[in-house]
Amino acid sequence: MSEVKVYNQNAEEVKTVELSDAVFGITPNQQAMYDSVLAYLAGLRQGTHSTKTRAFVSGTGKKPFRQKGTGRARQGSTRATQWRHGAIAFGPHPRKYSIKLNRKVRQLALRSALSEKAQTSNLTVVDSLAFDEIKTKKAVALMDAFGFERKTLFVADPSEDYENAYMSMRNIPNALVVNVTELNVYDIVNADKLVFTEKAAETAGEVFA
Repeated sequence: MSEVKVYNQNAEEVKTVELSDAVFGITPNQQAMYDSVLAYLAGLRQGTHSTKTRAFVSGTGKKPFRQKGTGRARQGSTRATQWRHGAIAFGPHPRKYSIKLNRKVRQLALRSALSEKAQTSNLTVVDSLAFDEIKTKKAVALMDAFGFERKTLFVADPSEDYENAYMSMRNIPNALVVNVTELNVYDIVNADKLVFTEKAAETAGEVFA
């Protein structure tokens, strides 16, 4: 177990808490993280692109002109790929881009991403994300207090009251609030700063270990 400081929303240290070394203290596996991010981005692709082959292009199948005697290259159909309004050769067709990752690889990637953030001092723990009202100005003040200027990912526990914080940060381009159960490697790697609530850090230590 490694001890980290816990701050309030004014960036004042209030206590320390122990984080699980099995989740926040392993040697990051770069290959697992890369594969996980690749799988996540591949899963976002719809794969609905489509082009028509000769079998699907509408138009006559009649031979455009006679085989010999014209001086031109022989042609069998105006719907061949070399003709305007003809078919597309080797074009894309609907497909799935999803990549399967083994469960152990996914878990290793998640622990690696969390450990990397902790080891590079880009992980912060706050006591809570409870706001008494929905106010973007309050969310901006919280980020300013910690000096968070770039992409910041806030992670809360499902049992906590963070709805107002979520709504308050919705309009801030470089802030995102997620549930600890929805955490994924891409969001962690994509963020410059990772902020856990104390309860979310405890849950992550139990669930991801």
